[in-house]
Formats: sequence, structure tokens, C-alpha cells
Amino acid sequence: MDAEGQQNHLKAYGVTYWTLEKQLKVKWLLNYRGGSFLLPDAEDIRRECQIRGVSFEVLSNSKAEEILELISSPSQNMEAVVLEKAPKIAVYTPYGLQPWDDAVTMVLTYAEIPYETIYDEEVLNDALLLYDWLHLHHEDFTGQYGKFYRAYRAANWYIEEKKSAEALAKKLGYSKVSEEKLAVAKKIKEYVVGGGFMFAMCSATDSFDIALSAEGVDICEPMFDGDGSDPGYQNKIDYSKTFAFKDFILERNPNVYEFSSIDMTQRRRIPKTTDYFTLMEYSAKWDPIPTMLTQNHTALVKGFMGQTTSFARDEIKANVLVMGENKTNGEAKYIHGINGKGFFTFYGGHDPEDYTHKVGDPKTELDLHPRSPGYRLILNNVLFPAAKKKKQKT
Repeated sequence: MDAEGQQNHLKAYGVTYWTLEKQLKVKWLLNYRGGSFLLPDAEDIRRECQIRGVSFEVLSNSKAEEILELISSPSQNMEAVVLEKAPKIAVYTPYGLQPWDDAVTMVLTYAEIPYETIYDEEVLNDALLLYDWLHLHHEDFTGQYGKFYRAYRAANWYIEEKKSAEALAKKLGYSKVSEEKLAVAKKIKEYVVGGGFMFAMCSATDSFDIALSAEGVDICEPMFDGDGSDPGYQNKIDYSKTFAFKDFILERNPNVYEFSSIDMTQRRRIPKTTDYFTLMEYSAKWDPIPTMLTQNHTALVKGFMGQTTSFARDEIKANVLVMGENKTNGEAKYIHGINGKGFFTFYGGHDPEDYTHKVGDPKTELDLHPRSPGYRLILNNVLFPAAKKKKQKT
């Protein structure tokens, strides 16, 4: 999985997942040649690699043992993690949405990793218990319809989405969309606390935390929910309920395309040509989880925009790990944390290979980006729940 040896990094994850589906175990060789996968040698696995255009090398038993011995050496920042079971994947996404509206569904489809879609009704009916991994679509959990009001309030798609969201909230027994979305966010929080893995991108990251922090507080203006917001609602925000963020200031103006001070989009002064973020390096033997999540063939990854592009470094809780950041701009791009028995990862931006994706833009053709470092980070998260859990040292 290094830069020189692999011609299709993204489909390599698909072959690994396919191998796990066959009840075979895989070793993920952390920090060895870009985070390579050691698969059993079988004719059907070789053939699958060839069909999918994935580069592979056949090793003798003695060579494989030699590599594993090197990795186990205390002098090497490497580790071999056993992947045991193909995780069952759910993507939280509205009905009727096209797969290319979301980077995660695009890369899962491209890598040929199966997933199922769920939405509010299934979440509220505890369907999340069936899944190991949940991706949050770039959703707005605050009930403000993505803050698209100023630019798109007369657009057919905006009007229809608002109608559809209101009808669904009513059907599920809620008088407001914001109340229904909060109930969904709380169910997702329960899922994580109980041991689930949640991966969110773009506006699903900050709007999720904002919704949890504003429980019992009306932060929506009349054009969103038909009545005024609570006076002085900023002082009623409870940061203890959030996963990742603290001390943020909400954007009160409904005409501003922004939720809060968490997002750095409007404060960035970086030209596209120099917009990169750096992945942190961790101890593979002592910190295998962040090491897994940052496996790549480069430590420098191209930046990309979104409704929520990146996170203000000083508004991230102290117990949350910043795994990718742009230090010169004081922003975090890729963060990870633990909540209860489960895990969450937030990844800022919309599409790693579409710098400024806008409403109505054509989909990204991943055939043009088979070695994308930005998309690899998503797939690291997909495979993470497959890792065998080690007993904690006491």
C-alpha cells in the first residue's frame, strides 16, 4: 500500500473486505509500506486482485515470517493488527438521494464494499443495533435545512426538501423538524456509547454536536420552524453533551451560510495550490487505533472544502485526538474520540477530490483518483471495526 507499489489503493480495501467476508483473517501491517494488507494466498484472492486492478506480491511463508518479525521488533514503529470480521455498514442518508451526493457512498461503491442505507425512521426504531459502522451523510441535525435559506429558498429542491422533512417529522410524532432531528442525534449518540463506530463528514460533524448541545433550546428562526428562537439562547448551550466541540458561538443570522464558530471555512486564507493538511504519526504498538486511522502512502494530504471544511483548533475538547491538521491556519481537519464504549471520527470537507464542491456539480469519477490519500482516510475508518480487540493492560 505504499506510493510506489500500489496502482489502486482504494480497491485494495475492497479486496481486503471481500476476503473478510469469506471468513478469512487478514493482517493489517501498520506503518509497513503504507499500511499494507497481508492476505492468505489463494487462487481466488489473486484472481480478485487481478480483476479489480489491485497490485499484490506473493510471499513465501519464510518471507512473510521475516516481515512479521521485523514489524514486531521494539525498534520499529510498526504493528500487525488482525482483521477478523467484515463490519456491517450503514449510511445515514435521505431516501432518493443519488450515491454520488456523498463521498463515502461513492468510495464504498468504487471499492465494491457493500452497505445499506437508513434514515430517521429506522434510527428511531433502533435499527442501528444491526450495524457495526455508521456514516452520517452531510446532514443538518439542527433543523435549519443546511442554512441554505438565503441562496436557495426559492429553488424547487430546497422547497421540496423542507416539505419532505416536515412531513417525516409529523409522521414520526414531532411538531418540528429540529425536535425530530435531535431525537435522531440522541439515538446515534446511544449507538456510539453502546459500542458503535460513527464516521461523519462535512456539516454532519458540527451540526450533530450543536443539536446535542441545544437540547431543550429553540435556536431556529421563524423561516425554519414557524416561530422565533429562544432569547439569549447562546447562554443556554450545554457543551457537556457534545462529542467533540466546546465553547463555540452559534451563528444567529439565518442568511449566513454557517452554523457556528466551529467551522473555519470563512476564516481560511489559503490558496488552493498550497492547501494541505498533515497526518500525525502515532506509536503503532501503543496507539494502534489512531495509527490505523492515519494509514496512508503520504503524510501530506490535499485539502478540500465543504459546508464544514475544518474545525477551529481551540474549540475541540481536550480528550479528542487531532489526527490531521493545518497548523499554520490553526485548524483541525480529521479528529477522533471515544464516547462510552464506542468511537467517532469527524472529517471536515465534502469530497477529497473535488476542492469546492457546489450544489449541482457533477460527481467525482474515482477511476481518475484510484490512489487518493484523502479517500484512503475514509476507508481506514471502514475497516477499523474489523480489528481484533486487544485486552487492555492493567
